Amino acid sequence: MSERAASRVSARISAIAESATLAVDAKAKALKAAGRPVIGFGAGEPDFPTPEPIVKVAADAASNPANHKYTPAAGLPELRQAIADKTARDSNFHVKASQVLVTNGGKQAVYQTFATLLDPGDEVLLPAPYWTTYPEAISLAGGVPVPIVTDEHADYLVSIEQLEAALTDRTKLLLFCSPSNPTGSVYPPEQVAAIGRWAAEKGIWVVTDEIYEHLTYGDAVHVSMPVVAPEIADRCVVLNGVAKTYAMTGWRVGWMIGPQDVINAATNLQSHLSSNVANVSQRAALEAVSGPLDAVEMMREAFDRRRKLMVRLLSDIPGVTCPEPKGAFYCYPSVSGLIGKDFGGVRPSSSAELAALVLEHAEVAVVPGEAFGTPGYFRLSYALGDEDLEAGVLRMGEYLRTAKD
Repeated sequence: MSERAASRVSARISAIAESATLAVDAKAKALKAAGRPVIGFGAGEPDFPTPEPIVKVAADAASNPANHKYTPAAGLPELRQAIADKTARDSNFHVKASQVLVTNGGKQAVYQTFATLLDPGDEVLLPAPYWTTYPEAISLAGGVPVPIVTDEHADYLVSIEQLEAALTDRTKLLLFCSPSNPTGSVYPPEQVAAIGRWAAEKGIWVVTDEIYEHLTYGDAVHVSMPVVAPEIADRCVVLNGVAKTYAMTGWRVGWMIGPQDVINAATNLQSHLSSNVANVSQRAALEAVSGPLDAVEMMREAFDRRRKLMVRLLSDIPGVTCPEPKGAFYCYPSVSGLIGKDFGGVRPSSSAELAALVLEHAEVAVVPGEAFGTPGYFRLSYALGDEDLEAGVLRMGEYLRTAKD
């Protein structure tokens, strides 16, 4: 039998790496189930329940036979219009309902966008640290991720000079995410505009992920690239969803907004891939995007408080450098000063090995920087209760302080 015939799983799917953040979260939950007091900083998931008015609408929707049937693949017409209205309200970006495609969470929006825009061999400029799903989705769609590494000295923000240096005749698009997962960095409006103008001048596409748009702190503000750089609007796809803003990660509703031809093509793909998003979830999302942002503001204030606490606690640990994030709900400290140190006879050679030691000995789960394209860092989510946050970072710090030369 040939090697090809003996292979049970395609090379394309075999090449996909497991989601590191979900893997860390699953391991932490398994250890907790086994009786160990693990505190997990892995998953990017608000610890708040979905606001009650949204839940009530969904419960009522489940009893309506109209929601027991298929809807158009692109989504409920009234939800697509509500998303267009919400986008105008929150971002000042005005689009038609027909330019909105409702997807099964933000991850489907990410993959479908790449699948719709990329041909085999097309290169995607990917500022790093990046969310773990981006390079996998790019590769699965036939594209080639081109990481552009940033660090804490630049607040993890990519410069136009770096983008220019990475540009080739195979470059098709730029992936842009602000506020950022995993760093929490937020691009200043003038830098967003400059990058958008640069992309338009070079004739490349921009895919901008705005899932954390409402989670900014201090004087940081979110702006939508096609608003501050209208030149890029016809080559820009905006990704968003209800997961982070409304504590609706499990409801699985995201969306794409883009030029009509791109949305039409992506809708054709979705019609074969998954059809419509679950109707009850769409009804819940309709209530979310149409309603006030009071619950969002309450969550934002809690995240802001936890952000300050986490930065202070991490910065007190020798060998750890933690920039203050300005958005989302993550800290991304450098732990390079601890790699190679002696921890009870073990010298970790990477942040991944150090994270494994922290889990084993401090019973704290973090995601190492290898998952985000930049070894030497940890990502910690502060979307968990205040007591667990403080206890977890203090416990990790106590262990890290045992490092010897």
